[in-house]
Parts: sequence; C-alpha cells; structure tokens
Amino acid sequence: MLVKFKTTAAYPEITMFGDVALKLLEMMGRRETVPSAIGAEDIPQSLQSLREGIAAADAALEDQPPGDEGEGDERRVSLHNRAVPLIEMLEAAEREGVAVMWE
Repeated sequence: MLVKFKTTAAYPEITMFGDVALKLLEMMGRRETVPSAIGAEDIPQSLQSLREGIAAADAALEDQPPGDEGEGDERRVSLHNRAVPLIEMLEAAEREGVAVMWE
C-alpha cells in the first residue's frame, strides 16, 4: 500500500510506503485511517508529537548495539530521514494555515 500526503500549501505531494506512513501518523497522535486529514488548527500539536516520536525512535536506535554489517548488506533508511518530507510539509501547511490530507 502507498499513502499520498497532500496540502494546498506550497509543497509537493508526498508518497510513502504504507507501513512507514502509518507509523508516522501514529507518532502524530492521529488514527491510522486512510484517507483522512489534519485540520490547520491541529497541525502544530501533530508536528510537535511527530518530532518527539522521531526523537524517541532515534534514541532507541542509539541504545542498540551496532549490527554486524558485512559487505552487501542493505543499508536502512532511518525513520527520521523518511519523516523529513512530511515534517517539511506540515511546517509549510502550518505557515499557510491549511490542512494536510492523505489517501
């Protein structure tokens, strides 16, 4: 499943894999319902919750012992890096006072 995030703010549409998108929605304190939206008035709190959730996930990763990464192993993209476009979209929507929708 793919989830597309949209806003009328000056920011391009974002497409994410469903599992990542649902995890980020959960961190924002949103229901994992697709389609849905965040009203402009709820964006500041959702953005703050997302940032706190990402910080907690990063801290949990730092506590884990380093893996035995041999040549040819896949490199994983951190949840923080995956969240950057959504964070930027939420910031743009907050500045312009508009909603963010996903489907």
